[in-house]
Amino acid sequence: MSPFPSENGVEGDDEREEEEDEEEEEEEEEEEEEEEEEPRLKYQRMGGSIPSLLSSEAASCIAVAERMIALGTYDGTIHILDFLGNQVKEFAAHSAAVNDLSFDIEGEYIGSCSDDGSVVINSLFTDEKLKFEYHRPMKAIALDPDYARKTSRRFVAGGLAGHLYFNTKKWLGYSDQVLHSGEGPIHAVKWRTSLIAWANDAGVKVYDAANDQRITFIERPRGSPHPEILLPHLFWQDDTLLVIGWGTYVKIAAIRANLNKGANGTYRHVTTSNMNQVDIVASFQTSYYISGIAPFGDALVVLAYIPGEEGGVKEFSSTIPSRQGNAQRPEVRIVTWNNDELATDALPVHGFEHYKAKDYSLAHGPFSGSSYAGGQWAAGDEPIYYIVSPKDVVIAKPRDAEDHIAWLLQHGWHEKALAAVEAGQGRSELLDEVGSRYLDHLIVERKYAEAASLCPKLLRGSATAWERWVFHFAHLRQLPVLVPYIPTENPRLRDTVYEVALVALATNPSFHKDLFSTVKSWPPIIYSALPVISAIEPQLNSSSMTDALKEALAELYVIDGQYGKAFSLYADLMKPDIFDFIEKHNLHDSIREKVVQLMMLDCKHAVSLLIQNRDMITPSEVVSQLLSAGNKCDSRYFLHLYLHSLFEVSPHAGRDFHDMQVELYAEYDPKMLLPFLRSSQHYTLEKAYEICVRRDLLREQVFILGRMGNSKQALAVIINEIGDIEEAVEFVTMQHDDDLWEELIQQCLHKPEMVGVLLEHTVGNLDPLYIVNMVPNGLEIPRLRDRLVKIVTDYRTETSLRHGCNDILKADCVNLLVKYYKEAKRAVCLSNEEDDARSKRDASRASLAIEKTPSVRNMEVKSKTRGGGRCCMCFDPFSIQNVSVVVFFCCHAYHTTCLMDSTYTNSSKKGTGVTSQQLYGYDDDGEDDEVDDNDSQAGGPRMRCILCTTAAS
Repeated sequence: MSPFPSENGVEGDDEREEEEDEEEEEEEEEEEEEEEEEPRLKYQRMGGSIPSLLSSEAASCIAVAERMIALGTYDGTIHILDFLGNQVKEFAAHSAAVNDLSFDIEGEYIGSCSDDGSVVINSLFTDEKLKFEYHRPMKAIALDPDYARKTSRRFVAGGLAGHLYFNTKKWLGYSDQVLHSGEGPIHAVKWRTSLIAWANDAGVKVYDAANDQRITFIERPRGSPHPEILLPHLFWQDDTLLVIGWGTYVKIAAIRANLNKGANGTYRHVTTSNMNQVDIVASFQTSYYISGIAPFGDALVVLAYIPGEEGGVKEFSSTIPSRQGNAQRPEVRIVTWNNDELATDALPVHGFEHYKAKDYSLAHGPFSGSSYAGGQWAAGDEPIYYIVSPKDVVIAKPRDAEDHIAWLLQHGWHEKALAAVEAGQGRSELLDEVGSRYLDHLIVERKYAEAASLCPKLLRGSATAWERWVFHFAHLRQLPVLVPYIPTENPRLRDTVYEVALVALATNPSFHKDLFSTVKSWPPIIYSALPVISAIEPQLNSSSMTDALKEALAELYVIDGQYGKAFSLYADLMKPDIFDFIEKHNLHDSIREKVVQLMMLDCKHAVSLLIQNRDMITPSEVVSQLLSAGNKCDSRYFLHLYLHSLFEVSPHAGRDFHDMQVELYAEYDPKMLLPFLRSSQHYTLEKAYEICVRRDLLREQVFILGRMGNSKQALAVIINEIGDIEEAVEFVTMQHDDDLWEELIQQCLHKPEMVGVLLEHTVGNLDPLYIVNMVPNGLEIPRLRDRLVKIVTDYRTETSLRHGCNDILKADCVNLLVKYYKEAKRAVCLSNEEDDARSKRDASRASLAIEKTPSVRNMEVKSKTRGGGRCCMCFDPFSIQNVSVVVFFCCHAYHTTCLMDSTYTNSSKKGTGVTSQQLYGYDDDGEDDEVDDNDSQAGGPRMRCILCTTAAS
């Protein structure tokens, strides 16, 4: 298995066959080539009351106002519906089929015409109803847009009689004016502002009701089916733009009606030359019959009827398709003025197989506000289209952003759908749906890494969604690719989610490094470390254990408070900061089993740590671990560092290893061997000597031989191998052996240079004349004269120094004796409260006497004229009667009983003490005091001052 995860997730868990891959790639290429265009409209059947109405009746026509819909049927009934299809009102206006319906602009009146020859106008909000009889089938009607606002109550209507009636209310009632006749039946009529457009067999004419003049005539397209077979369709795009759909032709005429307006908006007289003011701005032929036409912004919506085929060639004749049930579905096509098709949708209308082209009709809701004046709908006021067949009403609306997103999702373009939602199109709630479907799509495509990277953006702050997808990835064994994106706050998930994620990383060696970084980055409070530890510990001694997993496990131990186990792993991993970790968590007792690792990591720091904690981990344990390390490290060098530091701190702590230490010094630090040999008493001399001989350490051999008592052999090594006579002299001097001096002289007699050096260094140690007398006659000694002069000079200097030192010693003795004598002659006064006056007098007398002898005063250190009047042992005053007192020349006084209890004596004491009232002394210069030596002569014991141990006289 590759150590790196694949681009789409974890390898080995999800595989596909090569054949399937090739087939899918081919299918994707074909789909790209035949990329489907997004429809412009969305469709739905009208509900509400429509299904029940059309189950028993058949729809014949429809009209749409801003607030309602009017539906005419073949039985002469008019149904007023809301936009959901619920019936609001019903008018039984006619006895035959309703052919056309028309609302005024306010939507307050509905006009209808029928094959029964009548025109009926109903008020939608009152009981007002007008009915006009024309005795011939009426096919088209149009109310004045201002019908509700004007009292003239005008409308136009026409039918099979070929007359276009202009009905107006006057003083005497309603009257009809025939605007046009004689060119066949009136098939359609539309009224916009003051312009009235109608279609008959000859073509389309436009009349200006405000000016009472006909404006233009547009000829019927040549070759188009007869109007009785395929009706013409008219609508006003705006106040001057008329769109005509007739048979297979579309014409768009621009009426220049503004040429007829005066300066104040009034209409002026129009001459005959100004009548034909029309421009055909667009004209094209279609490959289908036009069953209805309506505006779609700058384009057109056309209800297309596809004629039948005979012999593979479409027939565009005046005949209609047969009614044998082979008609095709009607189509809604959006085309530009240049006949470029923008979208085509086939409608599954009920019973379409049996319908003719004129059985269908198309109506659209009027635009509100400024939308009337440009053909464009305002935002939020998009037009609604109604496709009517005898048994069905289909609503078509422009697709909004949510429809666009749904279409993208339906066709698998999830990325585009997500981009559309992020761009602010549609409701914000769509992001959850789009995100969920996008993730499902990526999972199906096995693009796990891409799906994981999108989760933060798609799932956002939904904890429930995050948890669902975490467990879904875990079920697919792809959770490691999602772990880097799992949130730790906003939202914070359940503890179990984080634990499952960490375990998933731990079970795959490819993600062990990710596990360590995740444990370091995630806050410990969001999960419990113990379940993760339990999942990792079985891998400790397996082949899947990696250093990264050990690091992660150590971090988990720290989080769980198991610092000892964490230390063990850190030691195995040779972490540089392990010593700080030991001090931080006081893990000194845990270093017992990790001596080798610590030494390998930082031997100096480790040695210091082991020395400081030698009570917890003994030197024998350290030595045994280092010796058992084998080839893992330079264990002998580590032993040397440890034992050397141990010896410096405590020379006897490692005494069991001093033999080893001799060899280690000889190997790693020979300069320190001799000081060690001199300081230690715990090594074997024979072994140490063998090591020194083997490594040719001469001075160390000399020292060991000297300690072994082989002084002569040691001297021979110094003279013969080292060749340092000064060192030989020093060695002999330290031995204090006269025979060794003889040996040294004998060894040097045959070497003139050594004899000379020996003469230079014998002053103070040996008589130079003795050496000179032993020198063989004729032996040439280099620089003998200079050396003899030096010997004599050194001897004189030494003699002079000795005499000077003796004189100084004698003078010091005399001075100290005089000082001691003066101190001994000093009187000691012991007094109590009754003798204060006398004590002061004696003290002043003594001070006068001292002033008379300045030389003696200069030799005194302190005045000791008073004893304080208290025992130096029990601190009781001496005023107590009948108690003996002992006073020393150091001015310390004791009760005899106190002194006897504290003094060691060999026999019974002969009391010499007197009471404080009887003992006084005077200092008389020039008089000799008699010394009472009775006690000394009698051989009695001498008492000493306990405080200063000065002998009592």
